[in-house]
Amino acid sequence: MEKNLTTGSVFGNIVRFSLPYLLSYFLQTLYGMADLFIIGWYEGVASTTAVAIGSQVMHMLTVMIVGLAMGATVTIGQAVGARDRRGAASCIGNTTTLFLALSVVLTGLLLALARPIAAVMSTPAEAVPGTIAYLRICFLGVPLITAYNIIASIFRGLGDSKRPMYFIAIACAANIALDYLFMGALHMGPAGAALGTTLAQAVSVVVSLLVIRRARDGIALTRGDFRPQRAVMGRILRIGVPVALQDGLIQIAFLFITVIANRRGLTDAAAVGIVEKIISFLFLVPSSMLSTVSALGAQCIGAGKPRRALQTLWYAIAIAFGFGILISVIIQFVAEPVVGLFTDSAAVAAAGGQYLRGYILDCCLAGLHFCFSGYFCAIGRSELSFLHNITAVVLVRVPGAYLTSRYFPATLLPMGLATAAGSLLSVIICVIAFLVLRRRGRLVPEED
Repeated sequence: MEKNLTTGSVFGNIVRFSLPYLLSYFLQTLYGMADLFIIGWYEGVASTTAVAIGSQVMHMLTVMIVGLAMGATVTIGQAVGARDRRGAASCIGNTTTLFLALSVVLTGLLLALARPIAAVMSTPAEAVPGTIAYLRICFLGVPLITAYNIIASIFRGLGDSKRPMYFIAIACAANIALDYLFMGALHMGPAGAALGTTLAQAVSVVVSLLVIRRARDGIALTRGDFRPQRAVMGRILRIGVPVALQDGLIQIAFLFITVIANRRGLTDAAAVGIVEKIISFLFLVPSSMLSTVSALGAQCIGAGKPRRALQTLWYAIAIAFGFGILISVIIQFVAEPVVGLFTDSAAVAAAGGQYLRGYILDCCLAGLHFCFSGYFCAIGRSELSFLHNITAVVLVRVPGAYLTSRYFPATLLPMGLATAAGSLLSVIICVIAFLVLRRRGRLVPEED
């Protein structure tokens, strides 16, 4: 289970680690896309909108949990790089305790807020009942979502990105089968989509726990490792909280954009919801590079190899940016047919095609600042990632979406371009922050 990634070919390690990570992201994205695809064929636009809005809320919650778990991945990775097995065990145990308590609190709070959340989202009246049903069922599954992401972050901190991929593959297959059962055969609508997702996540967690129990390799845990330790939790939270807040506020910004689209009517609401799912799929490569740089960079930093961590950053940037250029060009020619895969409404496909053509340019720019964010996390400076993302959201993405929606009511293209403009500002801030750190000799984490 434990793998040292501080030796051998840097590029080779990136590929070997990122491919399972990429496939994991791909399979996890299929959760939402399968829900949207299947309900789009069995139900009407109102149900499609309900699942699109509900899944956006759940995506926001999930990325915040993943962001917080980044603290665990980095601290475990640094301990593994330093060959500190006892320290790694303490990080694993305290991560488990922390996230277990968090999931219980979140479940109760979110169940009480399901209806207000639907209202805040400016959900079209026709989609309100389905949205609330979807959210309540998914909120009951929050402990399962949290459990999976704890397990995945621990494995990746140990340098193992394959087993999380296997776990999510099982969940994805179960989810698709359950979607056809609940939405196709039983016609349960948005509630069926949520139930299928929640039960599939349960399957994934059960399988992963069975694998962990049978595994004899890796790091041995004791009861003491699960007792809260201020220093250990402090390191996890110092890295994870800025990332979680950053990801949460970014998703809130996208929810604002969804609200803006919802106020334009059911067609634009459905179009934006579908494109958000497509974008989450196309962003798999940039996202996998962020996580790869974080995990590999953390091990290199822990092993006292900062130059190797920098090499990891440069290779990841080349991969992410190259992919962004390629996919941006392709989408300009196939935007409407791609959106049309998720709806039989020509109006929704046309509106979604406009939005996607502008939004897709973000894939090039996001690839750059994602990689820098991963590197900042690896060296323990996740507040820099928080800084550039929040600045872009507050100054460009949200106001840009609002203004373009107001002044261009006949097309969604400018709204998509506003998102890319936000990422351009993020890239500029990342480059400036990196150059300042290098000039001051602070590209290695300071001792506690």
